[in-house]
Amino acid sequence: MQTAISGNTFLGLELGSTRIKSVLIDENHALVASGSYEWENKLQDGIWTYSLDDVWTGVESSIASLDVELNTVKSIGISAMMHGYLAFDKDDNLLAPFRTWRNTTTEEAANALTKEFDFNIPQRWSIAHFYQAILNKENHTNNVAFITTLAGYVHWKLTGEKVLGVGDASGMFPIDDNTYNYDLKMIEKFNALTKCNLISLLPTVKTAGEAAGTLTPKGAKLLAPSGKLQAGIPLCPPEGDAGTGMVATNSIAKCTGNISAGTSIFAMAVLEKPLSKVYMEIDMVATPAGAPVAMVHCNNCCSDIDAWAKLFEETLSVFGAATDRNTLYETLYKKALEGDGDCGGILTYNYYSGEPITGFDEGRPLLVRKPDSKFSLANIMRSLLLSAMGTLKIGMKILDNENVKLEKLLGHGGFFKTQGVGQSLMAAALNVPIAVMESAGEGGAWGIALLAAYAARKKEDEPLEDYLNEVFAREKGTVINPREKDVKAFTEFMKVYVSGLAVQRAAVENI
Repeated sequence: MQTAISGNTFLGLELGSTRIKSVLIDENHALVASGSYEWENKLQDGIWTYSLDDVWTGVESSIASLDVELNTVKSIGISAMMHGYLAFDKDDNLLAPFRTWRNTTTEEAANALTKEFDFNIPQRWSIAHFYQAILNKENHTNNVAFITTLAGYVHWKLTGEKVLGVGDASGMFPIDDNTYNYDLKMIEKFNALTKCNLISLLPTVKTAGEAAGTLTPKGAKLLAPSGKLQAGIPLCPPEGDAGTGMVATNSIAKCTGNISAGTSIFAMAVLEKPLSKVYMEIDMVATPAGAPVAMVHCNNCCSDIDAWAKLFEETLSVFGAATDRNTLYETLYKKALEGDGDCGGILTYNYYSGEPITGFDEGRPLLVRKPDSKFSLANIMRSLLLSAMGTLKIGMKILDNENVKLEKLLGHGGFFKTQGVGQSLMAAALNVPIAVMESAGEGGAWGIALLAAYAARKKEDEPLEDYLNEVFAREKGTVINPREKDVKAFTEFMKVYVSGLAVQRAAVENI
């Protein structure tokens, strides 16, 4: 075992939809070690969920796979998938299974709150889940003493502090752009609707750089059961994966933006001015520093790609031609570039779960083709990759119409892992240059480690934006500009994609 340099490293941990990833960085923000643990959500009684036992098994395993002996670090940061619903009673007992962002069961509540607040409340948001539970007259709602997100839960158990970074908090309840805290007028409206004291149930909001508690002895053992990790280590405010994605791509300044593409896909645009009206397709959230952000969030991205990759992997193994996972994905992604511009007439939908932007409460992964379609591996892969961006394109057109300025978008996540493939296709889909940094593969875990480092060394009045510009001054990356022929091809693909949503709806209704 290698021992981490005491006090000179920063630990970032992110609980994503398919992986719990941990990274250790040094004072120059360079990667010292990384580890991960694979997990999957489960559909139980119609609810997408993870068990809290799996949370701690995964956290411990991810930290252990760093292959370093952690005695102490300078600071720690916790990040996780945003939104969802974790409700506890006054004795800290979980009142209902964890309801993740992937659930689309809160349409009634989301629509009612959107109308009441004149502010878009997506189905994923914690407040939509809570209000829907109240509307459903679920017994547990009478005993709720604390509501939080996954990142807030893990941070709470490590420190005893019920706090949340403003970026993650903005996916629980609307944030006031002036105070960087919950919008009190909307809090009052919710209280009038429900006769509850909502502010007492929500985590305290913190902005990047603020103190957010220290690791307790019990928390230290949750991270490293060996007992060698010291208590007393400070933690930065816990953040959601959207916020850490912005940090990991240096996209927190006005007119910057990024795309995170993994299990879900979402684009973030830091606004120069407010949008002209409320859009059901656009979430209004915040950077970890509190600046307003327009977010286009789609529930489905790479899950269907992963399913097909597993099928091809199984096929290879049957013939004794097994290959490693990285080579498999790289080969399949590159094959997509050989496909026809129209995917040979092959149309796929990656809807594993509902997709509010297109009005679906449930999903059915589909492949549709005509008898004379060019049924080839290249065209299947190209269709899978293009369909992963289809719903995002529908939402992004709204920002185009609002004249939201974006000189380029920075991509991160599994979709961009194979060099040049997802990047070039995304540039064509959105008709904007797409940049990918060399550090993008570390994603949000690196982003929350940077926030931990920022909190540990925060100078008086040093904006997060200035700190990140210093970090990224040494970062290298590539930019791919959209090619006219690819933009035209994707535009034609989208016409078929939108028309084919009727097939998706028929599948949901009949299968």
